[in-house]
Amino acid sequence: MVENQELRKAGLKVTLPRVKILQMLDGSNERHMSAEDVYKALMEAGEDVGLATVYRVLTQFEAAGLVVRHNFDGGHAVFELADGGHHDHMVCVDTGEVVEFFDAEIERRQREIVKEHGFELVEHNLVLYVRKPQK
Repeated sequence: MVENQELRKAGLKVTLPRVKILQMLDGSNERHMSAEDVYKALMEAGEDVGLATVYRVLTQFEAAGLVVRHNFDGGHAVFELADGGHHDHMVCVDTGEVVEFFDAEIERRQREIVKEHGFELVEHNLVLYVRKPQK
């Protein structure tokens, strides 16, 4: 099972709650899920995993590099699987919808700006807060 291998590779013991939560994150149509979202989805699937366990496991997954935690303004923390690919986010201020995007030109300009100011880019996170235009 792929989940078991991922857990072992991350240095985590394979337990049923960890496997179920990893499966839920991997199989969900929603890439950005809060702990509450994961808990509700597990409950709907008939899985008996407590909310405290979900929080604890997600924190362990974050420490092990399996998930990335995002704390977007105006909302609670959401988690996404760490797939290794860089992308940025747009967050709708009205609905909370999160849209991922990648733009090579934005990435290039960020590196240029950092260099122009005499720095070396270590890491970055770009979040655009958006809303649908009013008609």
